[in-house]
Amino acid sequence: MTEQHLKDKLHDDLVAAMRARDARRKSALRMVLTAIQLAEVEIPRPLTDEEIVVLIRKEVKRREEAIEMMRDADRDDLVTEELAELEILQAYLPPLMSEAELRDLAQDAIDEIDAASPRDMGRVMGILMPRVQGRAEGRAVSQVVRDLLSA
Repeated sequence: MTEQHLKDKLHDDLVAAMRARDARRKSALRMVLTAIQLAEVEIPRPLTDEEIVVLIRKEVKRREEAIEMMRDADRDDLVTEELAELEILQAYLPPLMSEAELRDLAQDAIDEIDAASPRDMGRVMGILMPRVQGRAEGRAVSQVVRDLLSA
């Protein structure tokens, strides 16, 4: 993949959504492309596909939190809209790592720094998170590391 491949795909899909008059898809894609542009202004260089995946995951997480709050407020009408946008965004994400893959990477990081107790969790996470960025959620990673260090 080239550096701009995912961004180009998002832009092309936005154009297609505008032509098809698909308001939900257009809205979701515009929001992601705006987040990409803002990030590129902060760091004066184009984002890599991996960095774009991280941004999309943040947007997905925002949607999930919004859905939870809307359900608590009994706003089912808004929940369906957010769910539709959530599905659109998830289509651009690579599949998450399996727990076995995550466990193997975590064990490698633990072995690399000779971590022995839960006190070493911060050091292990510091090594592991860049390796799994965009392919695993932070909560899942910390749980696996905690389990391995506690054993």
